[in-house]
Amino acid sequence: MELKRRRYNSWDRSPLSSLVKAKWPFTPSTSPSLSTKIFPSFKNPNSSLLPSSPFKNKQKYLSPNPPLSSFLLRPFRRRRKMEASTALSRIGLAGLAVMGQNLALNVADKGFPISVYNRTTSKVDETVKRAEEEGQLPLFGHYSPREFVLSIQRPRSVVILVKAGAPVDQTIAALSDHMEPGDCIIDGGNEWYENTERRMQEVSNKGLLYLGMGVSGGEEGARFGPSLMPGGSHQAYTNIKDILEKVAAQVEDGPCVTYIGEGGSGNFVKMVHNGIEYGDMQLISEAYDVLKHVGGLSNDELAEIFAEWNRGELESFLIEITSDIFRVKDDLADGFLVDKILDKTGMKGTGKWTVQQAAELSVAAPTIAASLDCRYLSGLKEERENAAEVLKQAGLKEEVGSLAQGIDKKRLIDDVRQALYASKICSYAQGMNLLRAKSVEKGWNLNFGELARIWKGGCIIRAVFLDRIKKAYQRNPNLASLLVDPEFAREMVQRQAAWRRVVGLAISAGISTPGMCASLAYFDTYRRARLPANLVQAQRDLFGAHTYERTDRPGSFHTEWKKVAHGVGALS
Repeated sequence: MELKRRRYNSWDRSPLSSLVKAKWPFTPSTSPSLSTKIFPSFKNPNSSLLPSSPFKNKQKYLSPNPPLSSFLLRPFRRRRKMEASTALSRIGLAGLAVMGQNLALNVADKGFPISVYNRTTSKVDETVKRAEEEGQLPLFGHYSPREFVLSIQRPRSVVILVKAGAPVDQTIAALSDHMEPGDCIIDGGNEWYENTERRMQEVSNKGLLYLGMGVSGGEEGARFGPSLMPGGSHQAYTNIKDILEKVAAQVEDGPCVTYIGEGGSGNFVKMVHNGIEYGDMQLISEAYDVLKHVGGLSNDELAEIFAEWNRGELESFLIEITSDIFRVKDDLADGFLVDKILDKTGMKGTGKWTVQQAAELSVAAPTIAASLDCRYLSGLKEERENAAEVLKQAGLKEEVGSLAQGIDKKRLIDDVRQALYASKICSYAQGMNLLRAKSVEKGWNLNFGELARIWKGGCIIRAVFLDRIKKAYQRNPNLASLLVDPEFAREMVQRQAAWRRVVGLAISAGISTPGMCASLAYFDTYRRARLPANLVQAQRDLFGAHTYERTDRPGSFHTEWKKVAHGVGALS
């Protein structure tokens, strides 16, 4: 079918097509003679070269050497056949890297005909072949922006999955030239939310609708059910709601998709999701570090421990895959693969954006910030190796070996489990607080319980306790922090002793646990009714006359601190 489409389109753009349209404006069924319209010299209806009617003498059209008219008529026949039998696709997708291919196949697998396009034509062929191999799925490849757009039913909905930044703008420009008012563009990449809001305004000048949609779950999630976070035009969301609800991951309380809100809210929520993910991964790596180097546990033991944790309160995608990672042997050398991986962590920018937004909105997010700092430090591999050698020569001794002796492994494992759980709750609390602050600033009216619900399946941070986070916000939509929800508060108190033992042990052993330390410090700072910030504000008033407030009376005050300290001044 697709081959027929492409041949027709090639004919339709050909010079001969223009000649036929210009000199023969009739349909084959109403034209007395194709030959006399295009070639006036052939006026004899009984000519041996051309039949008198384009639909008589069908055998001549099928002969080894058919007359010229048969070639001219084939495109028209194809066109009539297409109009009679070929339906337009329900949706389109442009950008066929791994995520794009898998999401397109997911859509087709759910029974929705989908058109696909990519500038690199081999990607189109590859995707079409996969669709055939995976069950003759209703997926149709196209090789030009115009052909692609026109293959989709109105109002058209086109998903873009290309690299964030300029490639998105270029793709929008190429496609929007062929789109009509009421059509919609959906950007499914990890895009900066302000770029989404800018593009929303730009395409609105053409009458187009726009959605910025976060997609989480990696390539497997994209193929079999991701978590989707669409924000922007509500009408655009309504147009494809039925598709998204089928394509998304399914959990017991519904599909993992919801309309997030206006503007760039969908991209912002996905950005914070990724920030939480940064914190989550860092905390798991610290648990691994303590168990391996203080507890002396082998990879086989670690695999079993994480598998056991995944059957309890820590059940989650990241805990599950961590257990799997510890089981994989190196196929190029002896030992386990994880031990051969260079200790440098990559990143794509969403974690940095999260920390920047937290700073701009004055929201404390130390666990997420610590995870970002650790990625930066991991990149300084040569510097770290040099520092280790220099400090060793300066007399620094490793304390891990001495502490490992006499360690109660069973207790250590349970303590680390509790410390990891409590630290993870702090990371999620920080992310939710950032979302709340941005929602207030932008008027998005985010539903935090619903966000927790759609993260329960499909996405990278999916975890069993997200259901409890959802219920916490259902109990109190204005919850100031997860730490003060009665259920989570009890759990944090019950785990703090083990949490402190793990952090203290790691510090004594010289093992860095910046995520756990930052989480514990966040908890201790948040729970204290009075902080030493009074001294900091006094210092600010002394050197900058920034004034201060008092606890016993209203108003702003300033003191000439040095003069008063030396007996020569007064309060003001």
